[in-house]
Amino acid sequence: MKLAFIIDPIENLDPGHDTSVALMEAAQAQDHEVWITQFDQLSILEGQAWATLTPVSLKPVCLVDGVWVAPADWFTLGSSQLQPLSQMNAVWMRKDPPVTVTYLYATYLLDYIDPHLTLIINHPQGLRAANEKMYALQFQDVIPETIVTQNKAVILDFVHKKEKAVLKPLGGKAGEGILLLQAEDRNLNSLIEISTHRGQEPVMVQIYLPEAQQGDKRIILLDGQPLGAVNRVPRGQEFRGNMATGGQVMPALITERDQAICAQLAPVLQRDGLMFVGIDVIGGYLTEVNVTSPTGIREIDRLDDTSIGEQVMHWLAKTQKGFLKHSA
Repeated sequence: MKLAFIIDPIENLDPGHDTSVALMEAAQAQDHEVWITQFDQLSILEGQAWATLTPVSLKPVCLVDGVWVAPADWFTLGSSQLQPLSQMNAVWMRKDPPVTVTYLYATYLLDYIDPHLTLIINHPQGLRAANEKMYALQFQDVIPETIVTQNKAVILDFVHKKEKAVLKPLGGKAGEGILLLQAEDRNLNSLIEISTHRGQEPVMVQIYLPEAQQGDKRIILLDGQPLGAVNRVPRGQEFRGNMATGGQVMPALITERDQAICAQLAPVLQRDGLMFVGIDVIGGYLTEVNVTSPTGIREIDRLDDTSIGEQVMHWLAKTQKGFLKHSA
């Protein structure tokens, strides 16, 4: 297969952590062609989506004393070529958030890939529909009590009733801007004003789950099915477990409750073309659905001695084969 990955500049990626690199390594190990591109290299020509694509060759990371280690020259680039994206068997949209206007424009360009020839993961329409905070709201019986508003009085009322709550910017990533709100905090009004830009921008506010101190579980789903999980435990006085904020990664089991959450999400994710997704679960409650560039498989592979990338590529080969047969 020929696979294109739309990513951030490859030299800025961390090969020992980045899921995109893990997926590309797995593709290369199964003798698939791996090409990379970026937003500024996408175009519409002759009514089709094109991209300046660069072939990449990777030297895989190795596990040394429990740590993924990459050689200094871990990637080599070939000669770039402008070609239709419909010449690819699959296009992976793996640009890191935030979802900006530029990101949205890129999804519009990807709408012009021939859907009868090329599988897009994740589908651009699904990416536009699935704000990573708001998307979970449609699963009311598996999420914690949640409000979304820019009204300070409404937020204050919620916090005073619940005593503790967690505020999340709707466009945030990697734990950025997430605040623990407490009814007795003398800074509460200011925190709300800053986060909502003085009532101009809505935020999500969820009841605080004490189980967060035991970890924020990331579960990787492929076509609605859970492949593996990792627990991210806050360190010290930090209440956020995100890896980007220093959360300690620990092994995690996929429980019956997790399976039930995944089963409820699966048909909706499949409907929206969201094939590769990371969900966050705290205390048995779904808190987020990550669709833009979900991460965590390096950590799961290291802790569980598995290869999620290999599983993904086997699924992709099987799916793409049936995909072409169905569209013929």
